[in-house]
Amino acid sequence: MLFDNLLSIVTFIPLIGAAIMALFLRGDDEAAQANAKWLALAATTASFLASLFLLTGFDASNPDFQFVEESDWILGLTYKMGVDGISILFVMLTTFLMPIVILSCWEVTHRVKEYMIAFLILETLMLGVFCALDLVLFYLFFEGGLIPMFLIIGIWGGKERIYASFKFFLYTFFGSVLMLVAMIAMYVDAGTTDIAALLNHNFSSEVLDVWGFTIIGGLQTLLWLAFFASFAVKMPMWPVHTWLPDAHVQAPTAGSVVLAAILLKMGGYGFLRFSLPMFPVASDLLSDFVLWMSAIAIVYTSLVALMQEDMKKLIAYSSVAHMGFVTAGIFAANQQGLDGAIFQMISHGFISGALFLCVGVIYDRMHTREIDAYGGLVNRMPAYALVFMLFTMANVGLPGTSGFVGEFLTLVGMFQANTWVAAVATTGVIFSAAYALWLYRRVVMGDLIKESLKSITDMTTRERWIFAPLIVMTILLGVYPALVIDIISPSVSALLGGYETALADHAAQSMVAANGGGN
Repeated sequence: MLFDNLLSIVTFIPLIGAAIMALFLRGDDEAAQANAKWLALAATTASFLASLFLLTGFDASNPDFQFVEESDWILGLTYKMGVDGISILFVMLTTFLMPIVILSCWEVTHRVKEYMIAFLILETLMLGVFCALDLVLFYLFFEGGLIPMFLIIGIWGGKERIYASFKFFLYTFFGSVLMLVAMIAMYVDAGTTDIAALLNHNFSSEVLDVWGFTIIGGLQTLLWLAFFASFAVKMPMWPVHTWLPDAHVQAPTAGSVVLAAILLKMGGYGFLRFSLPMFPVASDLLSDFVLWMSAIAIVYTSLVALMQEDMKKLIAYSSVAHMGFVTAGIFAANQQGLDGAIFQMISHGFISGALFLCVGVIYDRMHTREIDAYGGLVNRMPAYALVFMLFTMANVGLPGTSGFVGEFLTLVGMFQANTWVAAVATTGVIFSAAYALWLYRRVVMGDLIKESLKSITDMTTRERWIFAPLIVMTILLGVYPALVIDIISPSVSALLGGYETALADHAAQSMVAANGGGN
């Protein structure tokens, strides 16, 4: 191993960059703004380059946690970090996207230093979520990420930014309060906050009677519901998704990219890290509930997307629909479903981030996101039209793009778990083609008849460089998905092995109890 603390180095480089910026950069003139942008770009790029050592040193055949760091912390708490085949890809997604996010901020002129500091702190907190192997540490990173995003929306957002930022904060914060209670209960029951140890702890699944209600699945069900309250809001799942369109519409372009590409994935990661492996009996009991919620989300939010007149709102509802495939794939609880869910999250990070950047390109020129304000852009912006078309097709799930692989695998997993859910969810693929192509046709195709658009310019060199790595990854993963599948499959197989063993043990215990009762 190149460094003993490589994971911490990757995680905290952005925070160090933010500290340097806060302590040593002064003024708000053009030179100071440029320095802040270049320092932020350097910090995020350094974190990405360091993360490449993680990827090259990672043993994909080993499903256990690697690069583990552990030390005593303040107040008797433990600092423990590590990655497995599932989490390392989210680390790579985060470090890959953040330099692109910083480059997309180059036109910002209002409180630039504070803007860059917020993104650098946010990157460290997001990386911490995917690396933390201690409950307390995970919770601190998970909740801490709310603060910089709250500020990014509330200070640099649109006209209704205050409303949107508070709605975002309150939804996600209150959802996490129950998770905190559940974590305390887990510590009391298991005597540890070590996530690796908790994965091997058998939480009780015996039937409980609580205030006259019979809880099938016992403690596991209660803990599962508490975690579900937090992760469902974070994804977000229908019907607790209403904060997302408002947050996206009001957030600046860079904020929308981070929100869609990375922050939403924390909910799916939480289901994979906690719900499925730690509470297998409850996950099995409630799997149909989640599958049908996911199917409803896919169809309902796709139909809502068809009715939108704001480009950002349309893409936001599209994100909710795509996250429906993710949750359905996870709780299908089979190899194809889990592989597809993780692949879909990684793919969606590139595609949704690119779509919000596409909106940002024309918003910077016209200062409106209304679909009716555009039309015929292909006549003045051919390069933009080509890029927008690629990511529109990827969002639809065109074969040859990464969007196809994730949707196909999750649908295969759903079909194995529940044929009717798979049938309903498949209609979402048709609806996604409808709203995506409808958006593209109205914005890009047709004659250029609006006077305000006749002087619009095509993408700059900086904008083309921003899209280039996203194009490469979208096509590369579409034609060679093994880049992701080979890394995640061993960890997914180990997760499913533990899940199925736990269910088999529970079934055996229930049979013994039933036979004993019969005697």
